[in-house]
Amino acid sequence: MGGKHSKMDPMDVQVPELQQQLDRDPYLKPYEREFKRRYACFLDYLERVKEESNLETFTTGYKTFGIHFNNDGSVYCLEWAPGAKQLYLTGDFNNWNRESYPYKKLEYGKWELTIPPNSDGTPAIKHLSEIKIVVESHHGEKMDRISPWATYVVQPPREEGVTFKHKVWNPSDHVYQFKYPKVPKPTSLRIYECHVGIATSEYKVGTYQEFKNNMLDRILDLGYNAIQIMAIMEHAYYASFGYQVTSFYAASSRFGTPEDLKELVDVAHSKGLYVMLDVVHSHASKNVLDGLNQFDSTDAGYFHSGPNGSHPLWDSRLFNYSEYEVLRFLLSNLRWYIEEYNFDGFRFDGVTSMLYHSRGAGQGFSGHYDEYFGLNVDTDALIYLMLANYMLHTFYPNCITIAEDVSGMPSSCRPVSEGGLGFDYRLGMAIPDMWIKLLKEFKDDDWNMGNIVHTLTNRRWMEKTVAYAESHDQALVGDKTVAFWLMDKEMYTHMAVTSDPSLIIDRGIALHKMIRLITNGLGGEAYLNFIGNEFGHPEWLDFPRDGNQSSYHYARRQWNLVDDELLKYKFLNNFDKSMNHLESKFGWLNDNPGYVSLKHEDDKIIAFERAGLLFVFNFHPTKSFTDYKIGLNLSGSLKIVLNSDNAEYGGHSRIDNNITYPTINGDWNGRQNHIYLYLPSRTALVFSMSN
Repeated sequence: MGGKHSKMDPMDVQVPELQQQLDRDPYLKPYEREFKRRYACFLDYLERVKEESNLETFTTGYKTFGIHFNNDGSVYCLEWAPGAKQLYLTGDFNNWNRESYPYKKLEYGKWELTIPPNSDGTPAIKHLSEIKIVVESHHGEKMDRISPWATYVVQPPREEGVTFKHKVWNPSDHVYQFKYPKVPKPTSLRIYECHVGIATSEYKVGTYQEFKNNMLDRILDLGYNAIQIMAIMEHAYYASFGYQVTSFYAASSRFGTPEDLKELVDVAHSKGLYVMLDVVHSHASKNVLDGLNQFDSTDAGYFHSGPNGSHPLWDSRLFNYSEYEVLRFLLSNLRWYIEEYNFDGFRFDGVTSMLYHSRGAGQGFSGHYDEYFGLNVDTDALIYLMLANYMLHTFYPNCITIAEDVSGMPSSCRPVSEGGLGFDYRLGMAIPDMWIKLLKEFKDDDWNMGNIVHTLTNRRWMEKTVAYAESHDQALVGDKTVAFWLMDKEMYTHMAVTSDPSLIIDRGIALHKMIRLITNGLGGEAYLNFIGNEFGHPEWLDFPRDGNQSSYHYARRQWNLVDDELLKYKFLNNFDKSMNHLESKFGWLNDNPGYVSLKHEDDKIIAFERAGLLFVFNFHPTKSFTDYKIGLNLSGSLKIVLNSDNAEYGGHSRIDNNITYPTINGDWNGRQNHIYLYLPSRTALVFSMSN
């Protein structure tokens, strides 16, 4: 993708705010040339876009591509199929005649067709008509395809096969009109990661309407202020969890209609919830008949041809981000979900796979900067992400973007003007890995407090991290949730409040709360929870598929467990709610990182201050401590504002929450003052000033 900057020496390129980044991290100075080269490539792409039109027009390709109904009743169709010999439109509107409506070839691989209105002025293609594009290859074969820009595709009845069908979505009535303003960007982001299909206790696929009616108030009550919805982009294979996308512009019809989704987003806004989409631009399904793959009859088109176009682990196709029309397709896709559905922000899936030619497969990242600025970096994908973030933050200042990147590339969460990728947050993916490793491989006596603190605090200054103990990744079949690692089969027999005492359940409930609180308090600038995990949802997540006789048993959330007053799940739910509401009050996620004053290996004590609060954790499996001396810079009298040992959280009520604790002047552990506390085993406490 050449441009007027490509012949320049990168050192001559001016990156507006690069110096700020180099000043913040002098170790980046040797890579200044690479930052400038990337920025020059970014400017090249931007210039190329402007040669055709402007960024606004280029990133709203959905206004011209696909199928459009004009005011005079005519239908206009536009596609990009550079490898095709001829395109035709067919469907029930012309009795499936495969050649009566040929497209006209334009330059640059584009094809257009205008279908005149009926004699009464109505469109020849009706709402919910089924249509297909017939693609003729240069070998003379004619193949049925679905438009890449299709906005509504449906799964056929089982007797008709499995290939999704494109149904034209053009309702004349029951068109949903947004009623509520969008929600401001939260300063403290508390994300509820969710999946519409599994959000029901019933043995079926849940719907947008059910989610709107049953879930939004539950999420709000728990204290979350954002929802991150998975599996919205249409995917023919339900068990792919939405990560094998077949139709990028179609909101999944298995949950309802496009209007249903609009209403869900709108009602979420009415309740003050910020709504994020889990967007998959890292790869695409290999499906040919109902996907993007081989749309123009070749293995190229939207993807790299040959081995570079296939993901080695995901069995999927990889986009050619250097292709002009691919950029139009993907950038417009982001704007489509904001403009059409009123989404507020995005979590970008699979960013590590995009950033490196290795696709992250079999590659461990040591943290050495050469790994982030060498030849393994995929410049085209990196520039696409810069363009996407630049475009989103330019047109939508309220938009939040989150990168799912395990590599920790420096500057990924700094603005493009600094030479960064432009994301607002990255997922702290090392944190859940640490917890699972501890639970799988170490006895409680051997937990290393220093390692826990290091993992929770090891992030780049001024690059925000989303902290989480577990997401959907840990819930999938083949792994276990934190609750299941802790309690396993005991959850089937000892979760009733009337059950015989169980040391396993006691330990599980205590550590589940502590793991969440220390992750939330110390691990980042935002917090994420996967649907159901807030109450220790038992078992894993497994979608109906051939391998489990198409069972929905594990593809649902069992709300009956947490809503039953006779079961202990309510205790974890209560704690999650109190934790979120406390964060809402004090806003530690939006404050500077916590200052850790103590990590005592033998006593298993961790203490830190953040946002005017003192957090103290006793991870020791058996030892409780009286008059334990903790250093702090807070001064005055402290009171307990959260106590994981409260009975309402399934604890043993060993502490009187009404006691006030005066601080004593005198250095301890590098802090100006100290305090004496009673710290029961496996208990977390949060203190605030009592005035």
